[in-house]
Amino acid sequence: MAIEENTDKLIEVPAPTAWPMIMALGLTLSFAGLVTNVAVSMVGMILFIAGAVGWFGEVLPIEHRESVQIEPGVEAIVPAEIGVDYLHVGELGNRAILPLEIYPYSAGIKGGIAGGVVMAVLAALQGIALHGSPWYTVNILAATALPSLANASTATLSSFIPEAFIVAVFVHGAASILVGLLYAVSLPMFPRGATWRSGLLTPVLWSGLVAATLWTINPTLNARIDWGWFVASQIAYGLAASHVIARTAKIATMQNLPLLERAGIEGQREPNENVDL
Repeated sequence: MAIEENTDKLIEVPAPTAWPMIMALGLTLSFAGLVTNVAVSMVGMILFIAGAVGWFGEVLPIEHRESVQIEPGVEAIVPAEIGVDYLHVGELGNRAILPLEIYPYSAGIKGGIAGGVVMAVLAALQGIALHGSPWYTVNILAATALPSLANASTATLSSFIPEAFIVAVFVHGAASILVGLLYAVSLPMFPRGATWRSGLLTPVLWSGLVAATLWTINPTLNARIDWGWFVASQIAYGLAASHVIARTAKIATMQNLPLLERAGIEGQREPNENVDL
C-alpha cells in the first residue's frame, strides 16, 4: 500500500450493502426458533438464504464498487501495483504432488456401484453358506442403523425384513458411492501400480478401523460379524472399484483456471493474460 496526498481524486471502494446484516439476522432467528417456535426458524432460514445469495451477488462475478471523492488535502491510501510471477510446470517442485489429470467424478460413482454389487454378491453367498439365508448379512448391515436387530435371534436375522432391507440398501449404496468417489480422487495422486495395491491395502486398513471401534460401540453386533468374510468382501469391493476407475479416461484438472471459472462463474480475463499451472 502507498500513501499519497489527495488532489480531488476519486477512489473506488466496495459498495455499501445490507445483505450481511440480513444474513446475520436470519442466522439469529434460526437459532432463536429452537427455543421458541419452529416458524421463527423457518423465517430465519429464509432470511439467511436470501442474505447469503444477495451477499454473494455483491462480490461475484464482479465486485460491486462505487467511486468516492476524497476531500482536498486528505492523504489517500491507494493499492500499490505489484506484479506477480507465475511458476511454470515443474519449476521449484511446483505441482510435484497434485496431479495434472484426474478421473471424473462419474468414474468414482460407477466404480463405487460396481464394487458395491460385488460386495453384495459375496455378502449374500456368506449368508447362504453360513446361515442358509441371504438375508442374514443384509439384516446385520441394517443393524448398524437399527440397534434392535443387533440382539435379534439368528432365525429373525435369517428372515426377510422389509424395513431392514430398505435401510441396508440405503446404507450400502451411499457408502459404496462415497468410497468410490474417494478412490477416484485419491488414485491419481499415487504412483503407477497403485490401483491394485490400493484395492488390497485400503480395505484391510478400513476393516481394521471398523474392527477396532465396533467392539466398543456395539459389542453385540461385533460378535455377530464374520471378519474373514468381511475383509474378503472389502477387498473384492476395492479391486472392483479401482479396476473400473482405472479404465476410465482421465481429464485435465482446472488448476490452471481462475477461481471464478473453476466455480462455474464467468470471469473477466485480460486479452493477453496467460495463466500458467
